[in-house]
Amino acid sequence: MKYTSIDKALFEGNRKKFAAALPAGAMAIFNANDEMPRSADGNFAFRQNADLFYLSGIDQEETVLVVFPNSPNPAFREALFLKQTDAHIAVWEGHKYTKEEARAASGIQNIYWISEFQKTLPMLMNWASSCYLNANEHDRYAHTVPYRDMRFAADVRQRWPLMRIERAAPIMQQLRQIKSDAEIVLMQQAIDITDKAFHRVLKFVKPGVMEYEIEAEIQHEFLRNRASGPAYGSIIASGPNACVLHYVDNNLACQDGDVVLMDFGAEYANYAADLTRCIPVGGKFTKRQREVYNAVLSVLKFATGRLVVGNRIDDYHKEVGLAMEEQLIKLGLLDAAEVKQQDPERPLYKRYFMHGTSHFLGLDVHDVGNKFEPMKAGMVFTCEPGIYIPEEGLGIRLENDILITDKGNVNLMQRIPLEASDIEAVMAS
Repeated sequence: MKYTSIDKALFEGNRKKFAAALPAGAMAIFNANDEMPRSADGNFAFRQNADLFYLSGIDQEETVLVVFPNSPNPAFREALFLKQTDAHIAVWEGHKYTKEEARAASGIQNIYWISEFQKTLPMLMNWASSCYLNANEHDRYAHTVPYRDMRFAADVRQRWPLMRIERAAPIMQQLRQIKSDAEIVLMQQAIDITDKAFHRVLKFVKPGVMEYEIEAEIQHEFLRNRASGPAYGSIIASGPNACVLHYVDNNLACQDGDVVLMDFGAEYANYAADLTRCIPVGGKFTKRQREVYNAVLSVLKFATGRLVVGNRIDDYHKEVGLAMEEQLIKLGLLDAAEVKQQDPERPLYKRYFMHGTSHFLGLDVHDVGNKFEPMKAGMVFTCEPGIYIPEEGLGIRLENDILITDKGNVNLMQRIPLEASDIEAVMAS
């Protein structure tokens, strides 16, 4: 990993909160992610399981974490099982955690090699009254590949059919949706790196530059500032491409007179930033582009003000929809009389603004969280309204990352240029 070391107190505190949520006698087991095959003998870059990282700070493949607060053997109340290095691995793969390094990173004192895990597991299962297993239970995820957690759960069920198996994901969802001060510091680091990349491309973009060249400038700034890379596939969408919500081809030339929509964010210490800005390729917005830009900006400012403790995400999206409706009427894209007669289940504004305004942000760009509960202090949401007009070859989306606190919210991207005039000024400087 490229990021600097993280204080183990973060992970010690996370485990303490998780352990407190387990019933008496329960044990939980967390697995590292698989190393995913790419082609031939190559793998995709490894990315740690977010839950295991949240609880341990260990960023390495072939890792197992056991949390068993009431274990009769104190050695397994918290235990890590790690891949053991040897001379061959050192030559071909490089350095792996030593036991001492794992203790320093995680705060867990009882470290074992992964080869010992299967010999230890029967004893742990016999002592536990129930076993909490992890899985990817994100609302938007449907797995078709039997990843490591699924294979492990199937094996446990087969070998211990009378063991009561429980889900760790609901507990992790409740914990991870509230960010600690230490987590906000890491997220701010990801955002600050993203800010540097944005300023870099503001000075770089000009007519004729390729979308992928902009992406390369962003990637360069990420890596030189210790980010692992992008937190998600960067969207660099010029002209009509901006009306494709998840456009990632990034292979066309940016034309003078067009606007380029850039949706990107750095990943630092596994925490994500998520930024969207739109800039004029030639350095100046046209009158119409500025009108649409300011309409989206108006909705962004309204929506940001509604990300407050106690609001509910469904109510919030309805409120934002009404604000967007008003702007679309002003732009001449919707007719006020037709809006009054619309089916409330199929609002007309969705012709031009078809996605949600906010999602949870954290260890994943679409982080876990309970969208049916009221918003709480410590949650971080994106705020990203947009207007997409295919017939005009114009798409505008603006996005900030917002921390909710008991004293209001905090725009974690407040230093990143947002006003149209500020964008133009930086491009001209």
